This record gives sequence, structure tokens and C-alpha cells, in this order.
Amino acid sequence: METGGSSESPTEPKKGKSKTPRKPKESVLKQKSPAEFFAENKNIAGFDNPGKCLYTTVRELVENSLDSAESISELPVVEVTIEEIGKNKFNSMIGLVDRDRVDEELYDDYETAKAREKRLAREARAQEIQAKNATLGKKVKEHPVSKGMRGRGEASFYKVTCKDNGRGMPHDDIPDMFGRVLSGTKYGLKQTRGKFGLGAKMALIWSKMSTGLPIEISSSMKGQNYTSFCRLDIDIHRNIPHIHLHEKRDIKDRWHGAEIQVVIEGNWTTYRSKIMHYMRQMAVITPYSQFLFRFVSDAPEKNVTIRFARRTDVMPPVPVETKHHPSSVDLLLIKRLIGETSKQNLLQFLQHEFVNIPKSYAERLIGEMGPEFSPKLAVKSLTSQQIVRIHQLFRQAKFDDPSGDCLSPAGEYNLRLGIIKELHPDMVATYSGRLCFNPSFLGLLLFVLFAQVFEGHPFIVEAGVSVGGKDVKQGLNIFRFANRIPLLFEQGADVVTRTALKRINWSSYKINHTQDRIGVFVSIVSTKIPFKGTGKEYIGDDISEIATAVKCCIQLKSKIVKKMQAREQQERKRNLSKYIPDVTGAVYTVLREMAESHVSKKKRYEDNDAEILRKVSARLITKETLREKLAQHVEQVDYEMALEYATQRGVSEEPREALYIQSLKAENKFIDMHSPIFVFRLFHK
Repeated sequence: METGGSSESPTEPKKGKSKTPRKPKESVLKQKSPAEFFAENKNIAGFDNPGKCLYTTVRELVENSLDSAESISELPVVEVTIEEIGKNKFNSMIGLVDRDRVDEELYDDYETAKAREKRLAREARAQEIQAKNATLGKKVKEHPVSKGMRGRGEASFYKVTCKDNGRGMPHDDIPDMFGRVLSGTKYGLKQTRGKFGLGAKMALIWSKMSTGLPIEISSSMKGQNYTSFCRLDIDIHRNIPHIHLHEKRDIKDRWHGAEIQVVIEGNWTTYRSKIMHYMRQMAVITPYSQFLFRFVSDAPEKNVTIRFARRTDVMPPVPVETKHHPSSVDLLLIKRLIGETSKQNLLQFLQHEFVNIPKSYAERLIGEMGPEFSPKLAVKSLTSQQIVRIHQLFRQAKFDDPSGDCLSPAGEYNLRLGIIKELHPDMVATYSGRLCFNPSFLGLLLFVLFAQVFEGHPFIVEAGVSVGGKDVKQGLNIFRFANRIPLLFEQGADVVTRTALKRINWSSYKINHTQDRIGVFVSIVSTKIPFKGTGKEYIGDDISEIATAVKCCIQLKSKIVKKMQAREQQERKRNLSKYIPDVTGAVYTVLREMAESHVSKKKRYEDNDAEILRKVSARLITKETLREKLAQHVEQVDYEMALEYATQRGVSEEPREALYIQSLKAENKFIDMHSPIFVFRLFHK
């Protein structure tokens, strides 16, 4: 039906303007290498911005160094240097010739004459206000740098060097260890600081993205008569190392370990405090390590050199690799274990590839699987359906919890030393595992580790609480560690922070958590740390097993209350001792007046009072005598708690008394041997 007019059908193309519709472009299947993936998603590995990249680079290199030294039971010595590289020096390093600006308006920091005039006037007014406030004694706030004074494209570059005394690396393995993402030596089931084979590889990727410069590695192993040197970068798209130089050099000394240098874009100004905080916390959790940190700049006033000295040579045991717990495996893992096992039959496979499955229990499990299973069934012949049946039984059957022998906590001794060494608190209480008290063993506290379990993975929670200390802010200061790594970000969502703030009644310990300077230290070690988010910076509080363990450890109720009582008694002793001279003078004056009245018979006193006044008149009781007696009384009242308090403060001037071994026969010949803490008497036969 025609309607007349010039209207056209919407689906009809206009005459003279018809176009052939474009065919949708066919999608092409593409693949990305692991290196390319992490380069595009570097925030997953903690490389969010230049400042965080600098921090994470330092962190990864330091942790690799500690792992390397601890793996051979060598007391770690780690030297970290961050060298600021100016623009001219950086350009010379990459072979770029400096050029003067031609078109000023092209740059982000360009200012018109009018804008510059306004900015200078604004800064002048701010300086006048600062000078006026300083004259009046008011706090002066630093005037912020005006926007536009620094272009977005003006980057800062740093050369990060980390040297250790660890195991070193085999010469032929160095290229793959640094130039191939997701390759490493930490993939077994054990407690490790690193896990994904990233670490220094991400620093290399960031270096390639921000500066284009390669990484340099020097390494030497014990007993090796040469040093390996390698300069390389990474082929992002192929995930393989691009080697510039790889050679063996003459060794100059008996050094063993590794030294890594990488040049990256960074921001020291904004992340300086985080890096220093990280180094300080690392010194707390590893007091057996020695750290030397240096920041080097062309401006001498910006240079920093800090040495974190070793406090002890007692190291935690080296974590050992363990087998998987039946309740922690999935189908893919069971298939992989079957493919890698050297065991021939099902009985041997269950016994030797998993923990807590003894022979008798393995036979019972096989009997429960069904008639098609037998102890001598070839493990390589298992079908997919049979593997599913094994997985189902693993989920339903009950198994003993793993022992936790594979874990390596810092230990209460090291945790206490680290806190005292770095914070110098007034009081510290620590706790590791569960606390057992044996009253028959000279009153000493014995600490025994009991691992708890999350999804088949053992974990141990250690905790410490300190009061007071150097550079400790008012209120709660939370220090979190996971597998002996400090966690500095995402604190608000962490299970430790939420427990300390919401689930602990600090007033029951006579602690004001808003006014006192309290340090809460919690260290969790496990074969699997259940991090939340992509940055591996916090542990959520939705895992009830860990949340309960953290709460129990932080409370430390009996120990904290005992130490608070000790601190109060020490305070009372100090106050009493302060007033001894005044009290002595006042009492002695009264006694002298009473003695004079008694002698002149103005007032008579009887019995004991008269005897005391007679001694005062005869100067058998003097002011010095009274002072000495009062001091002895104060010392006696607080003696029981003084030793414990002195121990907690880490001082050596402890109260002591003579301790003798009684001879079986009465002999008068003996020799006394004195020490700061005891007297030993040797008797002659």
C-alpha cells in the first residue's frame, strides 16, 4: 500500500548513498606469555606506581637474600644500596644526548607569564604567613609545591643494589632464574617467603618497561674458584632471557652469595618511610640478620646510612619440604602426583606421597574405594573415574592433622630480642604456640609449639605485646608478619588489625589502648598463607581457624598482667626510694626531740620506746642507719618482681643473692666464685 509523499522505508538504503555493510572482523586467537601477562598486570605483583615499584624491588631482593643465606644455615649479611640517578647521568647510561627545549608550550610544566606572576605572589604571601607564625611560636606548615612545577613526564631513576652471603647460583641456571617468569626453586610444599617465581623477575620487567636497561648479576657458590657474571634482560613476548653477557670471572676473595643491580624508575620521596619501616620490621623478625642500608644522592644532605646490627646467632631451623595432606589436595594435584610418582602400586602411592597415611590406614582406605581397587593396583593405570573416587574419599575420610614439623617460626627468643633491639620498650610479653607451665622445673616457663590446621595446611601464630619504646606512636601500633615477611599495606582489612581493635578488651590488662604506646606483633607461618587480594599484603579475618588463633595469641593474658604488675611495683619502688632522704630526716628529727625529752625527764617513755630513744641519744641509731633500713625495706618489698622486670627490660643490673651448694660433710675450706648473676662456692674435700 502506497502512502504518497517522499517517506522511505527505514530499511531501504537511500539511492545514490548505498554502502556495502562492513563484515565484522573475525576474532583471532592470541596467546600471551607469562612475562607479557605480568608486564600488563604488574599491580598483581605489587608494582602499582613508581614509588611502590621501588619499595617492592627492595623487598623482593632482600627476601631472596635472606632465603638464600638461611638455606645454608648462614647468618645473613645483607647490604642494600639505593643510588639516585640524575637525568643527565641516566641519559648518558642509555646513550641519549640531552636536548634543549625548543617549543616550551609543548611541555606539561609550561607557565604563561600571568600564571607565573600569580604563583610567585601566592608563594610570597605563604612565606610571609610562615615567617609571622614562626615569630609568634606557632607551628609552621611547609608550603606545598605548586602544581605545574614538575612535569608528569619527568621521572626519577634509581640503581638498586642488593648483596648477600647466601648460597649463590649455579652458573648455567642464572639466565633462567632471572629471565624466565614462573620458574624457580620454591614450588615445593614448604614454608617460603616467595612462591610464584616472580620476585627479581618483576624488577627486571619493570626495569625493561621504565628504563630499558638490563639487570646485572654476580654470583659465587661455596668452594667455587670463579665468580659468575651475567647481564641480561627479558624477552617479554617469548618469556625467555635475552643475554648480553654471561661469563666466568676470577674470584677476588672467598666471598659467596649474590649481588644484583637493577636500574628502575621510582619515587624515593613518597616511599622513603615505607622502605625504612620495612627494613626496621625485618630487623625485628630476623634479629639474627645484619642489614646495612644506604641511600646515595648527589645532594649530601639526602644521604642515609643505617646499620641494623645482629643481636643473636640463634637461627630458626631451615624449613623442610613436606608431603601433601590428603584433605588439601584437588583432582589436578592428584593427577600430577600420579604422573610424577616413582611408586608402582596404589598402596605405596598413598603411603609415600601423602602425610598421615600409614600402611594400615592406606589399606583401609583402599578397601573403602570399591572392588575395582586393590593395594597392588598399578597407580599409572588409574582411570579418571577412579581418581575422582580417591578425591571424594579424601574429602570425606578423617585424617590426623599435620604435625607442623615442616614449619620454621621465628621463635619466642628471636621475637623478643627483635622487639627489644629495635623498639627498646618498657615492657614486652611474647608467646609462641601454646604455653605450658611446669612448676617442678625451677619455676621456669616452657614453651611448646603446637601447629594448627587450615584446609590441611599447618600454621603457627606467634605474638608479642610491648608497652612504650623508641619511636612508637601513641595508641595501638600493629606489626604483621607472614612467613617472616613484614606486611605494610592493607592493614585495616587484616585479621590481626581487626582482632586487636575489636576483639581484645585491653582495659582488662590495665592498658589504655588509646593513650599508651602499645606494639602488637603477630607472625604467622604456614605452608600456605591465605592472602586476600592480588598484592599479598593482608590476611582476611573470615578464616575462623586463623582468627581464633590470633586472638588467643594476642591476649597473652597471664603474662601481660604479670608484667604490668611488675612495672607498677617498680614504679612504686622508684617513688618510695625518691622520698627516703626526706622521710629519714623527718623521722630522725622527731626521734632526737623525743630522746632529749626523755633524758631531761620532761616526758618519760617505757620499755621498747625508751630503749630506742636511748640508742638515739648514744648515736647507735643515726640518720644513716634509718636511711639504710628504709632502703632495705623497699628493696625487700619489691624483690620478687624486680628480677622479672629487669629481664623484660633487657638490662644486666639484676638483683642477686648468694647461692651455695651444701656440702655433705662439714668442711671449712671453700672458694667463692663470683659472677654478675650468681655466687658459686666450691668446697675442698
